[in-house]
Amino acid sequence: MRKKEYYINGIRMIATEDEEQIALFSWAKIAEARWPVLKWMHHIPNGGKRSKSEAARFKAMGVKAGVSDVFLPCARGGYHGLYIEMKALDGRPSGDQKEFLAAMTSEGYFCAVCYGAEEAERLIERYLTGKEVRA
Repeated sequence: MRKKEYYINGIRMIATEDEEQIALFSWAKIAEARWPVLKWMHHIPNGGKRSKSEAARFKAMGVKAGVSDVFLPCARGGYHGLYIEMKALDGRPSGDQKEFLAAMTSEGYFCAVCYGAEEAERLIERYLTGKEVRA
């Protein structure tokens, strides 16, 4: 379920993907008390706007288009770990992102696109408790 957008002075307001991801990691820090493995959940910095020289340097360092935003290196329910492609409520995954998710699914990872922090939080809870098992 996606969060509802809200309006200020008649202007539709939706949190950005970055804001949603920051909210997710704020939640994860608190949720570590229940699931200590969340300490190792991390962001993979593949997106964002960069200068041409910085983009070339990142590419030389191994940054790859389409790699998901968030990875939880925790095996559960027959999966090796959890990849999450975060999106703002009005976002859509790119072709490269869909390709990466399909490839990682075939390699035994649980993969999902989450629209907003709340959806990602619920998915992570289901994954960690074994309720998100399809292997």
